[in-house]
Amino acid sequence: MRVALALLGMASAVLRAGEGMSGAERVGVVTGIPGLVAFWDFVKREEGYERRFTAHVPRGEMNEYALEAGNYVRDYWGEGREATQGDFPSLGRGPFGNAIRIKKEEDATFRPLLYVPRERLHGSALDIKGAGRSVTVVVWAIRESGNHALAGIWHEGTDLKEKETGGVKRVERGRRQYALFAGLNKAGSACGHVSENGASSFLNKYALHKSNSAGVAPEVPAESPVEVLDRSWVCFAMTFDDERDELVGWLNGVAGDRWLVNPKQDRLLVSAWEAYRQGWMAGLPGLQEGEDECFPKDQYYNPPEDVPVAVNVLREAGDERVELREYRYTKVRVELRGGEEVGRELVALRLNPWWYPHGLYEPEDAAEGGPFTIGRVIHSSRGVGFTGWIGGVAVFGRALGAEELGKLAALREGPVEGVLVEEDGLRK
Repeated sequence: MRVALALLGMASAVLRAGEGMSGAERVGVVTGIPGLVAFWDFVKREEGYERRFTAHVPRGEMNEYALEAGNYVRDYWGEGREATQGDFPSLGRGPFGNAIRIKKEEDATFRPLLYVPRERLHGSALDIKGAGRSVTVVVWAIRESGNHALAGIWHEGTDLKEKETGGVKRVERGRRQYALFAGLNKAGSACGHVSENGASSFLNKYALHKSNSAGVAPEVPAESPVEVLDRSWVCFAMTFDDERDELVGWLNGVAGDRWLVNPKQDRLLVSAWEAYRQGWMAGLPGLQEGEDECFPKDQYYNPPEDVPVAVNVLREAGDERVELREYRYTKVRVELRGGEEVGRELVALRLNPWWYPHGLYEPEDAAEGGPFTIGRVIHSSRGVGFTGWIGGVAVFGRALGAEELGKLAALREGPVEGVLVEEDGLRK
């Protein structure tokens, strides 16, 4: 008989910011922040036979976003066994009293995740989409390994030309909206990811609008002694602020600056470098050497460069001058002759914050939208992804500020201990 968990009492001794707080008080901190859409603490469950995890939602909201267990390899490739709630072991303690484990599955046909089906979230408060919308995703976790998805609406699609897609039986275009990852290109960072079209960016096959916090979460074995796990909780967060056009990754309440130097040499973000170059050339009179008139205008990437933050002169001789200009989101090498600009190259891109001038992907109907998933997302490569413990997932329908994110990050301190109950996850 498997062991499942329920929070039955007050918190055990806790540390620093969380000292003296019960699980209910900690939940109150999260639910008391304006703009909350849903908060899964992995303690709250529905009544009845299945006993699925459900979310804390605002008063009056009927949809509690019960989490189903699924194996997306079975759903899309027709391989592997069905997933159950029992495939997500419980820790019995964590920031709110319990946590689920995302394991290093050795069976390549088994990639379990927890999810809210699209038909149960389409048009709901969780379905944050379209122009003028902002979002925050917060995940309290212990990272064992990996850099992939933690939580969000991020169906990457099974239509990409990958080695693993050869036998796919259910081919679908990407349905990306917003999600929080454990780093991606900067493993262990808090990586926010958004998409305006559900699919790709800058003519690359992947979506590339993403931010990376300056801080990086350490790798901690999931089977470490409890005292090690208790001090290893990390608060990952991402915010997209539509008014500022900024996507930011936050680790333990701190964003920090992160730059990518020489994006022209980056395997993926060379596409953003080219989108910047094409947009710049398109703004010049006449057809420039190397300009692609067929490059889609909505995929240009030209962050605002009105006033430089700093200007350094790299070389000056006669009427020729070379400057390195730093702007909020870019660093640019500019060549001038007689005071007129004659050449420009993007030499660094700011990864945190990342400039994003679009709205969030807005599916025409439920069939064109993706589910909200926790622990993994549907994607063509079928990799293991993130592994470790997840002790809470919260979504807000606005961009939280640094002070609010600091309050949420403080809840990682002094985990609450739950009580073990003999139960197999199903009502007897």
